[in-house]
Amino acid sequence: MSLGPVMLDVQGLTLSAIERERLKHPLVGGVILFARNYQSPEQVESLVRDIHGLRTPRLLVAVDHEGGRVQRFRDGFTSLPPLRHLGNIYDENPKRARRLAETSGWLMATELRAVDVDFSFAPVLDLDRGVSQVIGDRAFHSLPEAVADLAHAYMHGMHRAGMAATGKHFPGHGAVEADSHVALPVDDRLLVDIMAEDVVPFERMIHYGLEGIMPAHVIFTCVDTQPAGFSSTWIRKILRGQLEFQGVVFSDDLSMEGAKGAGNVVARAKLALSAGCDMVLVCNDPAAADQVLAGLGHYDDPVSHLRLVRMHGRENPTRDLLALDQAYLDAVRAVTGIA
Repeated sequence: MSLGPVMLDVQGLTLSAIERERLKHPLVGGVILFARNYQSPEQVESLVRDIHGLRTPRLLVAVDHEGGRVQRFRDGFTSLPPLRHLGNIYDENPKRARRLAETSGWLMATELRAVDVDFSFAPVLDLDRGVSQVIGDRAFHSLPEAVADLAHAYMHGMHRAGMAATGKHFPGHGAVEADSHVALPVDDRLLVDIMAEDVVPFERMIHYGLEGIMPAHVIFTCVDTQPAGFSSTWIRKILRGQLEFQGVVFSDDLSMEGAKGAGNVVARAKLALSAGCDMVLVCNDPAAADQVLAGLGHYDDPVSHLRLVRMHGRENPTRDLLALDQAYLDAVRAVTGIA
């Protein structure tokens, strides 16, 4: 059985019988974990082992673990600072900031790999324009070249830990005030301005070997009437064609308010996949998940299958060995000292 194009969530600290059957559906390819799924490193490691054991190839297990406001696992994991703190250091000492960015990426990834989580949806490549509260200090910097520089180092650290990187939110969420979790943001800027500024970090990171990208639930009126994640112009023409991205395109959560203009949840999933997404996320709504699995129909894209299996984690250190690893202890000190 290959990996399907749908990523779902689960409700608690362990899998229910219904969830086990749902995750065995051939259209399912991954699971995203949230804070409600976390109690301790031992518990989440057991949960991930259970999920991985359901299928061959094993389902992808992902989490949003950026640091700052967006870090799902807390007790037992290093408290990661917001990425913007690295940008502040960059303004004073770019070399030190790059070194700390690589260390931060490695530390984030190696702690997740130690509980066998395949990847985090990171890093954020949006620009901190001082407009979007939902982005804000989740972004490295306001300058495209600075974001690209720091994100490159951060990704290098993730790769050293055996984790693929996913940049978000293409082509950029930083210029709109509305939060796509609760509204549909609209960006009226010219395409030439978006390409010259917001797209630059994505373009650089694609060149550096970025494995995944998540489009924004934002309408860019100069390009399409659909949000970027449902737009074949953004995904197939610009991202795949012009920028030559060959990795995985993940939709943002189809249950978010910014996605609901595309129709019911089945219509959203079909539209996102037809626009060029390889995997769609359906979160926080088990009924919607069942509707997608029942209504999506037969789906088989061999190219997407190959892209998705590359998102599996590689190195898998044990937590006991990490606790004795001087490089790990030094990284913890360095990263916790950033704030």
